[in-house]
Amino acid sequence: MRTLLKHLWINFFWLLLTPALFAQSGLTFENDRETVPDMQTLLDAREVFEYEVRYGFFTLGWVDVELLPDTTWNGEKAFHLRTTMRSNRRVPFMGTRIVNYENIFQFNSQWPYSHVFWRDDIHDEEYDRVRIKFDREEREIHFFERGEPTDTLALVEPASGGDIIFYYARMFAGLQEKFEIPVYTEDMMGIVSAEGLEETEMREYEAFDEPIETYRSDGVADIEGPFGFNGNFKAWFATDDLRVPVEAHVKVIFGNVKVRLIDYERRGPN
Repeated sequence: MRTLLKHLWINFFWLLLTPALFAQSGLTFENDRETVPDMQTLLDAREVFEYEVRYGFFTLGWVDVELLPDTTWNGEKAFHLRTTMRSNRRVPFMGTRIVNYENIFQFNSQWPYSHVFWRDDIHDEEYDRVRIKFDREEREIHFFERGEPTDTLALVEPASGGDIIFYYARMFAGLQEKFEIPVYTEDMMGIVSAEGLEETEMREYEAFDEPIETYRSDGVADIEGPFGFNGNFKAWFATDDLRVPVEAHVKVIFGNVKVRLIDYERRGPN
């Protein structure tokens, strides 16, 4: 189960609005580069997400994503993204587990990129359990476990701790355009690639009162995953101005792990 918690979030955020906006249906936009959101627009929204993670009839747990108040890095403005995984203690052999993934990042005209990424095992009161430092001067990635160095890899841009793709993929939703991004997690690097589809489809979610129109993206994640995850995934994004990630399906040995948006809040300016 520790392996599941270690990797589960990696497979969700390839997926992986205001209430008034989503009370409507049929929201469409022209599918060109000018209509997708840029990083500043996404960050200004100050979104908070809650996803339910299901495997067949079982709810494995929940994933919360929140952009915390701004911070600094080397004296310059930076951003702090927190992803929290909460297990469903009612599932046999699961128990109560809460894990926070923290990511300090910035962005340029092309992409977001991480400076430091770490994991806190809240349920064990073990903080800074794993840390990844991105040294762009030396072009290296340094890995630490419980404060001790474990490995060093070459830095490939746009290097990130993984959940940055939660923003990056949204800038391609609705475009018939491929993207590829390196993802670093606990002593390894993987490549996530995906291509968006221009066609839309209506889908229903607990977070919204009515069905919404969505774009789908299909991709492959070259990263180890739970239950025999083979790397293929599908993700759906709302067709609104923020391309909100609403659902992801990850293929595993016995079926699919499904991640669906159940709550959404936009704290930034409307």
